[in-house]
Amino acid sequence: MRILGIDLAIIAKHRGILADERGRFIGHLVKFRTCQADLERVYAWARQGMASEEMLAVVLEATDIVWYPVAVFFQQRGATVYLVNPRMAADLARFYQRYAKSDRLSAQTLARLPVVNPDSLYPWARLEPAYLALQRGCKELDRLTEQASAIRNRLQSTDHLGWPDLHQRVFAAPFSPAARWFRDHFYDPRRVLEVGASGLRQAWRAAEVYDGDEDWIEPLLTLAQEVLALYGAEGECLDYQALAEEVQREQRRLANLEADAHFVRLQVTRPRYRRLHPSRNLETIKGVGQDGAAVYVAFVGAPERFATNRAFRSWSGMIPVSDQSGEEEGKGLRITQAGPDLIKKYAFLGAETARQRDPQIAAIYHDQMVNKGKHHTQAVCVCATHLLDRIRVILTEDRPYELQDVDGTPVTPQQAQTIIAEHYTVPEEVRQRNTRRARRERRERKEEKKEKSPRQIRG
Repeated sequence: MRILGIDLAIIAKHRGILADERGRFIGHLVKFRTCQADLERVYAWARQGMASEEMLAVVLEATDIVWYPVAVFFQQRGATVYLVNPRMAADLARFYQRYAKSDRLSAQTLARLPVVNPDSLYPWARLEPAYLALQRGCKELDRLTEQASAIRNRLQSTDHLGWPDLHQRVFAAPFSPAARWFRDHFYDPRRVLEVGASGLRQAWRAAEVYDGDEDWIEPLLTLAQEVLALYGAEGECLDYQALAEEVQREQRRLANLEADAHFVRLQVTRPRYRRLHPSRNLETIKGVGQDGAAVYVAFVGAPERFATNRAFRSWSGMIPVSDQSGEEEGKGLRITQAGPDLIKKYAFLGAETARQRDPQIAAIYHDQMVNKGKHHTQAVCVCATHLLDRIRVILTEDRPYELQDVDGTPVTPQQAQTIIAEHYTVPEEVRQRNTRRARRERRERKEEKKEKSPRQIRG
Protein backbone atom coordinates (compact mmCIF):
# COMPACT_ATOMS: atom_id res chain seq x y z
CA MET A 1 0.00 0.00 0.00
CA ARG A 2 1.05 3.56 -0.69
CA ILE A 3 -0.33 6.66 0.96
CA LEU A 4 -0.50 9.97 -0.85
CA GLY A 5 -0.86 12.88 1.56
CA ILE A 6 -2.08 16.08 -0.11
CA ASP A 7 -1.91 19.48 1.55
CA LEU A 8 -4.58 21.40 -0.36
CA ALA A 9 -4.31 25.12 -1.06
CA ILE A 10 -6.91 27.60 -2.23
CA ILE A 11 -4.66 30.00 -4.16
CA ALA A 12 -1.18 28.43 -4.15
CA LYS A 13 -0.31 25.01 -5.55
CA HIS A 14 -1.25 21.85 -3.67
CA ARG A 15 1.58 19.80 -2.16
CA GLY A 16 1.70 16.01 -2.17
CA ILE A 17 4.06 13.41 -0.76
CA LEU A 18 4.10 9.60 -0.83
CA ALA A 19 4.61 7.23 2.10
CA ASP A 20 4.63 3.46 2.42
CA GLU A 21 2.49 1.38 4.79
CA ARG A 22 4.97 2.07 7.62
CA GLY A 23 4.91 5.84 7.17
CA ARG A 24 8.31 6.08 5.49
CA PHE A 25 8.40 8.72 2.77
CA ILE A 26 9.02 7.87 -0.86
CA GLY A 27 10.51 10.41 -3.21
CA HIS A 28 10.22 14.15 -3.13
CA LEU A 29 7.43 16.67 -2.58
CA VAL A 30 5.35 17.41 -5.69
CA LYS A 31 3.35 20.55 -6.40
CA PHE A 32 0.28 20.69 -8.63
CA ARG A 33 -2.97 22.48 -9.34
CA THR A 34 -6.51 21.21 -9.72
CA CYS A 35 -6.38 20.68 -13.47
CA GLN A 36 -6.64 17.47 -15.47
CA ALA A 37 -3.03 17.45 -16.68
CA ASP A 38 -1.53 18.03 -13.20
CA LEU A 39 -3.79 15.47 -11.55
CA GLU A 40 -2.93 12.84 -14.17
CA ARG A 41 0.78 13.56 -13.64
CA VAL A 42 0.50 13.14 -9.85
CA TYR A 43 -1.54 9.96 -10.17
CA ALA A 44 1.01 8.40 -12.58
CA TRP A 45 3.83 9.40 -10.23
CA ALA A 46 2.05 7.88 -7.22
CA ARG A 47 1.32 4.58 -9.03
CA GLN A 48 4.80 4.24 -10.52
CA GLY A 49 6.27 0.84 -9.61
CA MET A 50 3.08 -0.36 -7.88
CA ALA A 51 1.41 -3.65 -8.72
CA SER A 52 -2.05 -3.35 -10.27
CA GLU A 53 -3.70 -4.90 -7.22
CA GLU A 54 -1.79 -2.74 -4.74
CA MET A 55 -3.93 -0.07 -3.03
CA LEU A 56 -3.31 3.66 -3.22
CA ALA A 57 -4.73 5.65 -0.31
CA VAL A 58 -5.19 9.41 -0.69
CA VAL A 59 -5.56 11.55 2.43
CA LEU A 60 -6.99 15.07 2.14
CA GLU A 61 -8.02 17.78 4.55
CA ALA A 62 -11.54 19.16 4.24
CA THR A 63 -10.16 22.54 3.14
CA ASP A 64 -12.94 24.83 1.91
CA ILE A 65 -14.51 22.92 -1.01
CA VAL A 66 -11.29 22.56 -3.06
CA TRP A 67 -11.02 18.99 -1.83
CA TYR A 68 -14.04 17.78 -3.79
CA PRO A 69 -12.69 17.73 -7.39
CA VAL A 70 -9.40 16.24 -6.17
CA ALA A 71 -11.22 13.52 -4.22
CA VAL A 72 -13.48 12.72 -7.19
CA PHE A 73 -10.49 12.42 -9.53
CA PHE A 74 -8.57 9.92 -7.39
CA GLN A 75 -11.64 7.90 -6.42
CA GLN A 76 -12.62 7.50 -10.07
CA ARG A 77 -9.22 5.90 -10.62
CA GLY A 78 -9.69 3.34 -7.87
CA ALA A 79 -7.86 5.03 -5.02
CA THR A 80 -9.29 4.94 -1.49
CA VAL A 81 -9.86 8.53 -0.43
CA TYR A 82 -9.85 9.63 3.21
CA LEU A 83 -11.27 13.03 4.09
CA VAL A 84 -9.75 14.32 7.34
CA ASN A 85 -11.04 16.99 9.65
CA PRO A 86 -8.38 19.76 9.81
CA ARG A 87 -8.34 19.54 13.63
CA MET A 88 -7.06 15.98 13.49
CA ALA A 89 -4.21 16.84 11.13
CA ALA A 90 -3.35 19.94 13.18
CA ASP A 91 -2.97 17.86 16.36
CA LEU A 92 -0.42 15.56 14.73
CA ALA A 93 1.32 18.48 13.03
CA ARG A 94 1.89 20.14 16.42
CA PHE A 95 3.81 17.06 17.51
CA TYR A 96 6.07 17.11 14.47
CA GLN A 97 6.63 20.86 14.71
CA ARG A 98 8.54 20.32 17.94
CA TYR A 99 11.30 18.70 15.95
CA ALA A 100 11.01 20.10 12.42
CA LYS A 101 9.18 22.77 10.50
CA SER A 102 9.00 23.00 6.71
CA ASP A 103 6.55 23.36 3.84
CA ARG A 104 6.54 19.56 3.63
CA LEU A 105 5.09 19.16 7.10
CA SER A 106 1.36 19.34 6.33
CA ALA A 107 1.60 16.82 3.49
CA GLN A 108 3.80 14.54 5.63
CA THR A 109 1.31 14.72 8.48
CA LEU A 110 -1.56 13.66 6.24
CA ALA A 111 0.47 10.84 4.70
CA ARG A 112 1.22 9.43 8.16
CA LEU A 113 -2.31 9.65 9.56
CA PRO A 114 -3.41 6.20 8.25
CA VAL A 115 -0.38 4.73 10.04
CA VAL A 116 -0.56 6.51 13.40
CA ASN A 117 -4.35 6.81 13.73
CA PRO A 118 -6.11 4.36 11.38
CA ASP A 119 -9.16 3.89 13.62
CA SER A 120 -10.17 7.53 13.16
CA LEU A 121 -10.17 7.49 9.37
CA TYR A 122 -13.13 6.46 7.23
CA PRO A 123 -13.12 6.08 3.46
CA TRP A 124 -14.88 8.95 1.75
CA ALA A 125 -18.09 7.77 0.12
CA ARG A 126 -18.95 9.79 -2.96
CA LEU A 127 -22.71 10.18 -2.89
CA GLU A 128 -25.18 11.20 -5.52
CA PRO A 129 -25.12 14.90 -6.44
CA ALA A 130 -28.45 15.29 -4.62
CA TYR A 131 -26.71 14.61 -1.28
CA LEU A 132 -24.08 17.27 -1.90
CA ALA A 133 -26.83 19.71 -2.91
CA LEU A 134 -28.68 18.94 0.33
CA GLN A 135 -25.47 19.41 2.33
CA ARG A 136 -24.96 22.83 0.81
CA GLY A 137 -28.59 23.73 1.44
CA CYS A 138 -28.28 22.72 5.11
CA LYS A 139 -25.13 24.81 5.47
CA GLU A 140 -26.80 27.78 3.82
CA LEU A 141 -29.80 27.50 6.16
CA ASP A 142 -27.53 27.25 9.19
CA ARG A 143 -25.52 30.25 8.02
CA LEU A 144 -28.65 32.36 7.57
CA THR A 145 -29.96 31.25 10.96
CA GLU A 146 -26.68 32.14 12.68
CA GLN A 147 -26.58 35.57 11.04
CA ALA A 148 -30.18 36.27 12.08
CA SER A 149 -29.38 35.17 15.63
CA ALA A 150 -26.43 37.57 15.75
CA ILE A 151 -28.68 40.46 14.73
CA ARG A 152 -31.24 39.53 17.38
CA ASN A 153 -28.48 39.60 19.98
CA ARG A 154 -27.36 43.02 18.80
CA LEU A 155 -30.91 44.36 18.91
CA GLN A 156 -31.42 43.13 22.45
CA SER A 157 -28.11 44.68 23.43
CA THR A 158 -29.24 48.00 21.92
CA ASP A 159 -32.50 47.70 23.87
CA HIS A 160 -30.48 47.38 27.08
CA LEU A 161 -28.75 50.63 26.16
CA GLY A 162 -31.69 52.72 24.99
CA TRP A 163 -34.52 51.21 27.02
CA PRO A 164 -33.20 49.59 30.22
CA ASP A 165 -35.56 46.92 31.60
CA LEU A 166 -37.64 46.94 28.39
CA HIS A 167 -37.85 43.16 28.12
CA GLN A 168 -38.78 42.64 31.76
CA ARG A 169 -41.44 45.35 32.00
CA VAL A 170 -42.85 45.83 28.50
CA PHE A 171 -42.04 43.14 25.92
CA ALA A 172 -41.50 39.70 27.40
CA ALA A 173 -41.04 38.42 23.84
CA PRO A 174 -38.35 40.72 22.34
CA PHE A 175 -39.29 39.90 18.75
CA SER A 176 -43.06 39.78 18.92
CA PRO A 177 -44.95 41.80 16.26
CA ALA A 178 -45.56 44.59 18.77
CA ALA A 179 -41.86 44.77 19.80
CA ARG A 180 -40.69 44.92 16.19
CA TRP A 181 -43.28 47.56 15.30
CA PHE A 182 -42.22 49.63 18.33
CA ARG A 183 -38.58 49.58 17.20
CA ASP A 184 -39.51 50.67 13.70
CA HIS A 185 -41.81 53.55 14.68
CA PHE A 186 -41.43 54.68 18.30
CA TYR A 187 -37.89 53.88 19.49
CA ASP A 188 -37.37 57.52 20.50
CA PRO A 189 -38.98 57.93 23.97
CA ARG A 190 -39.69 61.60 23.26
CA ARG A 191 -42.00 60.56 20.44
CA VAL A 192 -43.73 58.04 22.71
CA LEU A 193 -44.55 60.76 25.24
CA GLU A 194 -45.52 63.17 22.47
CA VAL A 195 -48.29 60.95 21.05
CA GLY A 196 -49.36 59.51 24.42
CA ALA A 197 -51.34 56.36 25.08
CA SER A 198 -54.19 57.22 22.71
CA GLY A 199 -51.83 58.05 19.85
CA LEU A 200 -49.87 54.82 20.35
CA ARG A 201 -53.04 52.77 20.51
CA GLN A 202 -54.46 54.36 17.36
CA ALA A 203 -51.22 53.89 15.38
CA TRP A 204 -50.84 50.30 16.61
CA ARG A 205 -54.40 49.38 15.62
CA ALA A 206 -53.78 50.76 12.12
CA ALA A 207 -50.59 48.69 11.71
CA GLU A 208 -50.59 45.67 9.35
CA VAL A 209 -49.06 43.50 12.07
CA TYR A 210 -51.64 44.42 14.74
CA ASP A 211 -52.44 41.31 16.79
CA GLY A 212 -54.81 42.70 19.43
CA ASP A 213 -52.21 42.93 22.21
CA GLU A 214 -52.28 46.40 23.77
CA ASP A 215 -51.11 45.59 27.29
CA TRP A 216 -47.63 46.93 26.54
CA ILE A 217 -48.69 50.52 25.82
CA GLU A 218 -49.08 51.85 29.38
CA PRO A 219 -45.85 50.22 30.68
CA LEU A 220 -44.00 51.68 27.68
CA LEU A 221 -45.16 55.19 28.54
CA THR A 222 -43.97 54.80 32.11
CA LEU A 223 -40.59 53.47 30.97
CA ALA A 224 -40.23 56.30 28.43
CA GLN A 225 -40.53 58.84 31.24
CA GLU A 226 -37.88 57.01 33.26
CA VAL A 227 -35.30 56.73 30.46
CA LEU A 228 -35.68 60.41 29.59
CA ALA A 229 -35.16 61.26 33.24
CA LEU A 230 -32.03 59.12 33.16
CA TYR A 231 -30.52 60.26 29.85
CA GLY A 232 -32.00 63.73 29.55
CA ALA A 233 -34.84 64.95 27.36
CA GLU A 234 -32.50 66.98 25.14
CA GLY A 235 -30.16 64.12 24.29
CA GLU A 236 -27.42 65.05 26.75
CA CYS A 237 -26.30 61.43 27.18
CA LEU A 238 -27.79 59.51 24.24
CA ASP A 239 -28.68 60.37 20.62
CA TYR A 240 -32.01 58.58 20.29
CA GLN A 241 -32.52 59.56 16.67
CA ALA A 242 -29.27 57.87 15.64
CA LEU A 243 -30.14 54.87 17.82
CA ALA A 244 -33.62 54.57 16.25
CA GLU A 245 -32.16 54.70 12.72
CA GLU A 246 -29.63 52.01 13.61
CA VAL A 247 -32.34 49.75 15.03
CA GLN A 248 -34.48 50.19 11.91
CA ARG A 249 -31.57 49.13 9.67
CA GLU A 250 -30.87 46.10 11.83
CA GLN A 251 -34.52 45.04 11.75
CA ARG A 252 -34.61 45.32 7.95
CA ARG A 253 -31.55 43.07 7.74
CA LEU A 254 -33.16 40.65 10.18
CA ALA A 255 -36.39 40.51 8.17
CA ASN A 256 -34.45 39.80 4.96
CA LEU A 257 -32.44 37.03 6.62
CA GLU A 258 -35.56 35.46 8.12
CA ALA A 259 -37.29 35.55 4.73
CA ASP A 260 -34.26 33.94 3.04
CA ALA A 261 -34.04 31.26 5.74
CA HIS A 262 -37.77 30.55 5.40
CA PHE A 263 -37.39 30.16 1.62
CA VAL A 264 -34.35 27.87 1.89
CA ARG A 265 -36.03 25.74 4.53
CA LEU A 266 -39.33 25.27 2.65
CA GLN A 267 -38.16 25.35 -0.97
CA VAL A 268 -34.64 23.89 -0.82
CA THR A 269 -33.71 21.65 2.11
CA ARG A 270 -37.03 20.04 3.00
CA PRO A 271 -38.05 19.04 -0.55
CA ARG A 272 -34.60 17.56 -1.19
CA TYR A 273 -34.61 15.76 2.15
CA ARG A 274 -38.03 14.24 1.48
CA ARG A 275 -36.91 12.98 -1.93
CA LEU A 276 -33.84 11.29 -0.41
CA HIS A 277 -35.67 9.97 2.66
CA PRO A 278 -39.31 9.55 1.56
CA SER A 279 -40.33 7.45 4.58
CA ARG A 280 -39.29 10.27 6.96
CA ASN A 281 -38.72 7.62 9.62
CA LEU A 282 -35.96 9.69 11.17
CA GLU A 283 -38.60 12.11 12.41
CA THR A 284 -40.15 9.36 14.54
CA ILE A 285 -37.12 9.63 16.86
CA LYS A 286 -37.79 12.00 19.72
CA GLY A 287 -35.51 15.01 19.29
CA VAL A 288 -35.23 14.79 15.50
CA GLY A 289 -37.19 17.33 13.47
CA GLN A 290 -37.17 18.01 9.75
CA ASP A 291 -34.14 20.32 9.81
CA GLY A 292 -32.09 17.86 11.85
CA ALA A 293 -33.22 14.90 9.76
CA ALA A 294 -32.16 16.74 6.60
CA VAL A 295 -28.68 17.23 8.09
CA TYR A 296 -28.35 13.55 9.02
CA VAL A 297 -29.48 12.34 5.61
CA ALA A 298 -27.21 14.80 3.79
CA PHE A 299 -24.00 14.08 5.70
CA VAL A 300 -24.41 10.40 6.58
CA GLY A 301 -25.49 9.44 3.09
CA ALA A 302 -24.87 5.69 3.01
CA PRO A 303 -25.19 4.49 6.64
CA GLU A 304 -23.96 1.00 5.74
CA ARG A 305 -20.41 2.35 5.51
CA PHE A 306 -20.43 2.39 9.34
CA ALA A 307 -20.25 -1.21 10.53
CA THR A 308 -21.02 -0.41 14.18
CA ASN A 309 -22.51 2.30 16.34
CA ARG A 310 -19.05 2.88 17.78
CA ALA A 311 -17.67 3.66 14.33
CA PHE A 312 -20.57 6.04 13.69
CA ARG A 313 -20.01 7.83 16.99
CA SER A 314 -16.31 8.21 16.25
CA TRP A 315 -17.03 9.65 12.79
CA SER A 316 -19.51 12.13 14.27
CA GLY A 317 -16.95 13.57 16.69
CA MET A 318 -19.38 13.36 19.64
CA ILE A 319 -17.07 11.15 21.73
CA PRO A 320 -14.58 12.47 24.33
CA VAL A 321 -10.88 12.42 23.59
CA SER A 322 -8.94 9.61 25.24
CA ASP A 323 -6.59 10.27 28.17
CA GLN A 324 -5.52 6.99 29.73
CA SER A 325 -2.36 6.02 31.57
CA GLY A 326 -2.01 2.70 33.39
CA GLU A 327 -5.16 2.24 35.45
CA GLU A 328 -6.06 5.96 35.39
CA GLU A 329 -8.38 7.62 32.91
CA GLY A 330 -9.04 11.31 32.42
CA LYS A 331 -12.60 12.46 33.07
CA GLY A 332 -14.63 15.40 31.81
CA LEU A 333 -12.61 15.77 28.62
CA ARG A 334 -13.73 17.71 25.55
CA ILE A 335 -15.27 15.90 22.60
CA THR A 336 -12.98 15.11 19.67
CA GLN A 337 -14.91 17.39 17.27
CA ALA A 338 -13.73 15.24 14.37
CA GLY A 339 -16.99 15.04 12.40
CA PRO A 340 -19.18 17.49 10.48
CA ASP A 341 -20.07 20.48 12.63
CA LEU A 342 -23.77 20.34 11.75
CA ILE A 343 -23.98 16.70 12.83
CA LYS A 344 -22.61 17.62 16.26
CA LYS A 345 -24.84 20.68 16.51
CA TYR A 346 -28.08 18.85 15.75
CA ALA A 347 -27.08 15.82 17.83
CA PHE A 348 -26.66 18.11 20.86
CA LEU A 349 -29.87 20.06 20.22
CA GLY A 350 -31.76 16.84 19.55
CA ALA A 351 -30.45 15.21 22.73
CA GLU A 352 -31.65 18.21 24.77
CA THR A 353 -35.17 17.53 23.47
CA ALA A 354 -34.92 13.73 23.59
CA ARG A 355 -33.99 13.67 27.28
CA GLN A 356 -37.34 15.30 28.02
CA ARG A 357 -39.43 12.91 25.89
CA ASP A 358 -37.65 9.55 25.64
CA PRO A 359 -37.43 7.58 28.94
CA GLN A 360 -34.26 5.76 27.88
CA ILE A 361 -32.43 9.00 27.06
CA ALA A 362 -33.89 10.61 30.19
CA ALA A 363 -32.48 7.76 32.30
CA ILE A 364 -29.01 8.31 30.80
CA TYR A 365 -29.20 12.03 31.50
CA HIS A 366 -30.40 11.41 35.07
CA ASP A 367 -27.58 8.95 35.74
CA GLN A 368 -24.94 11.32 34.38
CA MET A 369 -26.21 14.22 36.47
CA VAL A 370 -27.12 12.46 39.72
CA ASN A 371 -24.71 9.53 39.96
CA LYS A 372 -21.70 10.58 37.91
CA GLY A 373 -21.56 14.24 38.89
CA LYS A 374 -21.55 15.62 35.33
CA HIS A 375 -22.82 19.08 34.55
CA HIS A 376 -25.65 19.69 32.09
CA THR A 377 -23.58 20.06 28.92
CA GLN A 378 -21.54 16.93 29.60
CA ALA A 379 -24.69 14.94 30.31
CA VAL A 380 -26.37 16.13 27.11
CA CYS A 381 -23.27 15.20 25.09
CA VAL A 382 -23.50 11.66 26.47
CA CYS A 383 -27.18 11.58 25.50
CA ALA A 384 -26.23 12.81 22.02
CA THR A 385 -24.07 9.75 21.38
CA HIS A 386 -27.02 7.48 22.22
CA LEU A 387 -29.27 9.56 19.99
CA LEU A 388 -26.77 9.05 17.16
CA ASP A 389 -27.00 5.27 17.72
CA ARG A 390 -30.74 5.47 17.07
CA ILE A 391 -30.21 7.63 13.99
CA ARG A 392 -27.77 5.15 12.45
CA VAL A 393 -30.11 2.20 13.07
CA ILE A 394 -33.18 3.96 11.68
CA LEU A 395 -31.28 5.15 8.60
CA THR A 396 -29.88 1.65 8.02
CA GLU A 397 -33.14 -0.25 8.54
CA ASP A 398 -35.48 2.56 7.38
CA ARG A 399 -38.19 1.76 9.90
CA PRO A 400 -40.10 3.87 12.44
CA TYR A 401 -38.56 4.31 15.86
CA GLU A 402 -40.41 2.65 18.74
CA LEU A 403 -40.56 4.64 21.97
CA GLN A 404 -39.74 2.34 24.91
CA ASP A 405 -39.28 2.36 28.66
CA VAL A 406 -35.86 1.46 30.07
CA ASP A 407 -36.93 -2.21 30.28
CA GLY A 408 -37.88 -2.30 26.60
CA THR A 409 -41.61 -2.01 27.09
CA PRO A 410 -43.27 0.07 24.33
CA VAL A 411 -44.89 3.23 25.69
CA THR A 412 -46.98 6.07 24.32
CA PRO A 413 -45.67 9.65 24.34
CA GLN A 414 -48.00 10.45 27.25
CA GLN A 415 -46.76 7.45 29.25
CA ALA A 416 -43.19 8.45 28.47
CA GLN A 417 -43.75 11.92 29.92
CA THR A 418 -45.22 10.40 33.09
CA ILE A 419 -42.28 7.98 33.51
CA ILE A 420 -39.74 10.79 33.09
CA ALA A 421 -41.55 13.04 35.55
CA GLU A 422 -41.79 10.29 38.19
CA HIS A 423 -38.35 8.65 37.88
CA TYR A 424 -35.88 10.79 35.94
CA THR A 425 -36.37 14.37 37.05
CA VAL A 426 -33.04 15.82 38.20
CA PRO A 427 -33.41 17.59 41.59
CA GLU A 428 -32.64 21.28 41.59
CA GLU A 429 -29.96 20.88 44.27
CA VAL A 430 -28.10 18.49 41.96
CA ARG A 431 -28.21 21.02 39.14
CA GLN A 432 -26.88 23.74 41.44
CA ARG A 433 -24.14 21.40 42.66
CA ASN A 434 -22.93 20.83 39.11
CA THR A 435 -23.09 24.37 37.72
CA ARG A 436 -19.97 25.99 36.30
CA ARG A 437 -19.86 28.41 39.21
CA ALA A 438 -20.12 25.65 41.82
CA ARG A 439 -17.37 23.62 40.15
CA ARG A 440 -15.13 26.69 39.94
CA GLU A 441 -15.63 27.39 43.64
CA ARG A 442 -14.73 23.77 44.48
CA ARG A 443 -11.55 24.06 42.43
CA GLU A 444 -10.64 27.31 44.16
CA ARG A 445 -11.16 25.77 47.60
CA LYS A 446 -9.05 22.80 46.60
CA GLU A 447 -6.25 25.09 45.42
CA GLU A 448 -6.44 27.06 48.66
CA LYS A 449 -6.01 23.84 50.66
CA LYS A 450 -2.96 22.91 48.59
CA GLU A 451 -1.42 26.31 49.23
CA LYS A 452 -2.03 26.08 52.99
CA SER A 453 -0.67 22.56 53.39
CA PRO A 454 3.08 23.37 53.00
CA ARG A 455 2.83 26.27 55.47
CA GLN A 456 1.06 24.03 57.98
CA ILE A 457 3.81 21.42 57.60
CA ARG A 458 6.58 23.99 58.12
CA GLY A 459 4.78 25.34 61.21
